[in-house]
Amino acid sequence: MTLSQVNLSDVDGENAGVTDPDFPSGPQLRPQSLLFAFFGDHVLEKGPLCVYSRSIIDALGRVGVGEQAVRSTLTRMVNRGLLQRRRQGRRMYFGLTPHATQILHDGRRRIWHTSPVNDDWDGSWTLLGFSLPEAWRRQRHDLRSRLTWSGFGPLFSGLWIAPGDVDISEIVTELGIAAHVKIFHARADVATDVDVMIRDTWDLASIAARYTAFEQRWTGRVGSPCGDPLGTHLRLVAEWLGTIRTDPRLPARHLPPDWPARSAEATFRRIAEQAGEPARRVAADLLETTPPEAS
Repeated sequence: MTLSQVNLSDVDGENAGVTDPDFPSGPQLRPQSLLFAFFGDHVLEKGPLCVYSRSIIDALGRVGVGEQAVRSTLTRMVNRGLLQRRRQGRRMYFGLTPHATQILHDGRRRIWHTSPVNDDWDGSWTLLGFSLPEAWRRQRHDLRSRLTWSGFGPLFSGLWIAPGDVDISEIVTELGIAAHVKIFHARADVATDVDVMIRDTWDLASIAARYTAFEQRWTGRVGSPCGDPLGTHLRLVAEWLGTIRTDPRLPARHLPPDWPARSAEATFRRIAEQAGEPARRVAADLLETTPPEAS
């Protein structure tokens, strides 16, 4: 299972957001988003490990998350099958479940290996039509959330479209809605004005505004010393994921020439590079880990 096949609330969490005192004008980030950023940056690639709760509390405290909020977030994530507990004496450790591991691998691909600017579009579209029973409100919500992460937008009621060849068979199978869904791969006829279709299907102004706001918050930090590189890197990654989450990666040829995603991405990558290695050194000193229990 990947991030495109889970309800986005699995990543956002339900607890209130927090404001980092070092970024008073930035968006409120949910503790669960920051905790995912922490595990994705500093635990995921080290293999299966459980992290001492105090290490997690100290790390998230650097971005304004209080101890009680961290503890309640950890408990919630255990209850939702995203983390596993391991007790050693009086210490509690937390590690990723297979479900969360796949979520983070999917997120890493989106953050580090997939540009938000789609320069390689081949002119194809994936269309998904669905008609779900009225009582299936949860399935309808889950489907729309997962389609949004996968780059889809509502062309018409019950008909969603995404650029390129998108494999969403696992989403359909997992939700148990195969009998209510039809999937097509097609190209637009010459009579279709693709620019107009894109403007009618996606809120380009809102997507662009998120990129512009991200760059305005971060561009002044390019080349500046990081007082707390770990906290800076955690907030940077969590904010970037929040920025790109609903961007369908529309074809560059059909976007305005001043589309801000490219510049925002360059800012993100410059700061990630300058803060990345110092953040890893701080995390290495902070982390106390133990192997997970044998299954």
